[in-house]
Amino acid sequence: MMSDLTHFDADGKAHMVNVGDKPVTDRVAVAQGTITMAADTLAKIRAGGFGKGDVLGVARLAGIMGAKQTANLIPLCHPLGLDHVAVDLEPDDSLSGVRITATCRVTGRTGIEMEAMTAVSVAALTIYDMCKAVDRAMVIGAVRLTHKSGGKSGVFDADE
Repeated sequence: MMSDLTHFDADGKAHMVNVGDKPVTDRVAVAQGTITMAADTLAKIRAGGFGKGDVLGVARLAGIMGAKQTANLIPLCHPLGLDHVAVDLEPDDSLSGVRITATCRVTGRTGIEMEAMTAVSVAALTIYDMCKAVDRAMVIGAVRLTHKSGGKSGVFDADE
């Protein structure tokens, strides 16, 4: 079992994977997540009714910044020179919340999935932070990788 987990050596000790001999490839990862809330909170986000500013605009920037800080947050992640990070936030009345999608791109030797999932998570946490004064019952959830391409393992697309 340990041999299947690349972040553990033969003795079971955690280590940073050596990617020095891997080929440089174009890599893309897409992650999605949600934050659900009271309908009134969502309406207030849409109307710009928070004194702290544009909730979705700030969350978008926070998600981008989060992707850039992934290696500082997750101990065994490699620092990556990101080529592109996009964070899209869609208010959704049927969800009573916001759907968050992050797309990250890099030309490198290791994957970028953690950066995409970190971007989604930080964007959701930022929405929570900005709106908690009126709705502490918000729920962050369903953060997952939906697509990855590049590298030895090829393409992954999650089931819808």
